[in-house]
Amino acid sequence: MSLRMGGYCPRQPVKFMNTKNIVLTGKLLLAAVTVCAVAALPAQAQAASKKVLVVTVTKGFRHSSIPTAEKILAQLGQTTSAFTVEYARVEPTDPQFKGADGKPDKAKVDAAIKTILAEKMSPAALKQYDAVIFANTTGDLPLPDNQAFLDWIKSGKGFVGMHSATDTFHGFQPYIEMIGGEFKTHGAQVEVSAINQDQECPACRHLPANWKVFDEIYQFKNFDRTKVHGLLTLDKHPNDKTPGDYPISWCKRYGGGQLAPTPPNGATLLIQKDWHKAPGRVFYTSLGHREDVWDPAWPDRKNPKEVAEAYQAHILGGIKWALGLTQCCPKALKCPAR
Repeated sequence: MSLRMGGYCPRQPVKFMNTKNIVLTGKLLLAAVTVCAVAALPAQAQAASKKVLVVTVTKGFRHSSIPTAEKILAQLGQTTSAFTVEYARVEPTDPQFKGADGKPDKAKVDAAIKTILAEKMSPAALKQYDAVIFANTTGDLPLPDNQAFLDWIKSGKGFVGMHSATDTFHGFQPYIEMIGGEFKTHGAQVEVSAINQDQECPACRHLPANWKVFDEIYQFKNFDRTKVHGLLTLDKHPNDKTPGDYPISWCKRYGGGQLAPTPPNGATLLIQKDWHKAPGRVFYTSLGHREDVWDPAWPDRKNPKEVAEAYQAHILGGIKWALGLTQCCPKALKCPAR
């Protein structure tokens, strides 16, 4: 079944195989309700919208927050009219994947993942999108062509990763180089005070100099500050408080260009002048494990609702930058105003 503007409005969340041409438009609802497609926006606003593919398939650990992430990303597109959303998703607990023992049949789930990625992420299919979001993906995903996906980003498209997007494609090093870091480990969920490294970037300008958030905080390997522009970081281990450099969020241009190191305290950068020569845009935040980080209406909370509202503004700023709708660049460079 294909869902289009002004078409069928489901009463229950859409599951796998109902993914073609899902365009969701409407007002932000803070309650956990299903979002319906409407045709209320002016034609001009619709025409100006960018098209984003949200990928939530998993080949490893599957986060319970994925349905919440899918809902929130759709709502952000609706309320801003900046982008519309399609999904590449497979829900393993869907009845169609149930095995003889009543549990998800891995072979059926894997086949469904391969089918949806072949449909949505082939080199030809990618041409219709302006950005791809990996929202809590895990494992080595069976893309039709891994290198073609990276080349698509290099051509001037956007990539956005949330949380376990860095726990994806451990077996494909060029992806790790693209996203900027690789998940290594994490400790117990904890409240941290994230240092805001760029208070002018749209992903961070609404945040205080030190932003408190309770979440699962990743530690990384294969992370190189010379290749990213730091946005949020810690200057001590999130759990044992040992001093060090523990990045949380960053952005980078992809396909050329390089940055000098970003000190954890957000000091002025020394930047090579080829930042803008790299056409691809990559934004990543390691936050987003918990539902209450995504959704201010989530009932079982460790974070106040204001944290979720700030997180939504954080990822929205990153998405809009990845789409080329806003500017976020090192202070040493003079960026065109937007």
